[in-house]
Amino acid sequence: MITIGEAANLSGVSAKMIRKYEESELIPKAKRTDGGYRIYSKNDIHTLKFIKHSRQLGFSMAEIKELLSLWKNKRRKSAKVKEIASKHIKDLNQKKNEIEQMLSTLTNLVRCCHGDDRPDCPILEKLENY
Repeated sequence: MITIGEAANLSGVSAKMIRKYEESELIPKAKRTDGGYRIYSKNDIHTLKFIKHSRQLGFSMAEIKELLSLWKNKRRKSAKVKEIASKHIKDLNQKKNEIEQMLSTLTNLVRCCHGDDRPDCPILEKLENY
């Protein structure tokens, strides 16, 4: 029997997030002691670690739910897992490109701003006219 605090320590997932994962049905509702305390198994800890690693790679909750389903299904087709991961790579690359564009624009605006006592500011002008 592992308490929620111990589960948090063992999995690296906060107790708050463990409760959230239960509410969103990523993990099953925890069993309870007679006193009402949540208790977890080693398998639950393994699942929490899977979720944590998936979150670290930026997968959405919906994607994680699907990956968990595939992970638990020993008759799964790896093609479906690859499809999810490939789509995620595409999404991450798009976000990376958007961030690079934002960095470039902001870098140019900061370079153009005198940053002195004058009121004119190309950063504010760009934001106003965007």
